[in-house]
Amino acid sequence: MGTPRSSEVSLKGPVVIILGPTAVGKSAVAIEVALRLNGELISADSRAFFRGLDIATDKPLPTSRRGVPHHLIDIVDIDGSYDAMAFRKDSDHLIQEIKRRGRIPIITGGGTLYLGAILRGIFTGPSADDEIRQALLSRPLDELYEKLTKVDPTAALNIHQNDRLRIVRALEVYQITGQPISVLQQETSPLPYLFVIFGLKRQRADHRVAIVARVNRMLERGLIAEVKRLRHEGLCEDNQAYRTIGVRETFAFLKGEISEEELKETIVHNTWALVRRQMAWFRREKEATWIDVTARPVEAVAEEIVAQVSHLVQKGT
Repeated sequence: MGTPRSSEVSLKGPVVIILGPTAVGKSAVAIEVALRLNGELISADSRAFFRGLDIATDKPLPTSRRGVPHHLIDIVDIDGSYDAMAFRKDSDHLIQEIKRRGRIPIITGGGTLYLGAILRGIFTGPSADDEIRQALLSRPLDELYEKLTKVDPTAALNIHQNDRLRIVRALEVYQITGQPISVLQQETSPLPYLFVIFGLKRQRADHRVAIVARVNRMLERGLIAEVKRLRHEGLCEDNQAYRTIGVRETFAFLKGEISEEELKETIVHNTWALVRRQMAWFRREKEATWIDVTARPVEAVAEEIVAQVSHLVQKGT
């Protein structure tokens, strides 16, 4: 019969998405689901793309992947960059290849920018205006973020207040078009697949305990040594990877600006702030089936997901 065309591939079978905030337990659940469904994982972790960021991103160790193929992990040099458009193209290609192998693509992660690229589409927007951009870049960051909260509160909710590049781009688009970038982004289109979306969540107190445990584990495994090594290899504050939670805080520790106890506290605080931003984005994903994983075995959560996906497959969807 030959190799199916991309249009034929895109109409056959579901693409599973397992999303959720940081430290909710997505990786372990996704591996269990993949083992049961003959699936392959595509990472939508916004920092697992980078080689060397193993401890800072709590990247699944090769031994814990249990033979399940993992894609889009360790694909970018530590001083390189990777954007949502590249993720969309790479995911589209991988989904088709995985389907051709007769397996189920499973996308998992908490990178809202990247998940949005496949579930909602990408707004390319007007070309950069150097005059407007330079004027914005010359202004204090807190002033820029405050302005963004006024002209586009939806965008401000999804952009970290320290992410100068995305804040400037959002304000630049607003000045050029007269419309909020969040409104223009709604005119984009998702990839043409049947996405079956599962969201994992924890009860608040349990989630905070999980975050503290994760940060303790990161420090015990050698986070400081990892960041020190990456800094020696060329990682600097201008790099995309530097914005990873755990990295910029460790830079501050290595410069003597904070103590090790303050390092731990700051990472916990910033991780929880990220969780709140992620959940605000996820709540707008109306097609997601939410599963509370609090005090539940990974296997039980995986079985719940598998049962729903298997039902769709049996229906020939």
